Amino acid sequence: MAKVFTIPVPPDFRKQRERTADPRYVDGQKMLVEAMKYLAKADPVANRGAIELLSEHVRTRFRMTDSPLS
Repeated sequence: MAKVFTIPVPPDFRKQRERTADPRYVDGQKMLVEAMKYLAKADPVANRGAIELLSEHVRTRFRMTDSPLS
């Protein structure tokens, strides 16, 4: 059996880069929200499945309790 040696390296916190939002991602999220609003206005009961599917993609940035049907 071979022994595994690890050499711990402390992280260098001086190299942190500034986080910026990708405008394409934000535009895509806005488009999904607009699509959900349109579906909710057209027929909220019949389009509920489609709205739930679209909301799965929006939940990463918005609260889980947000709903276009309320």
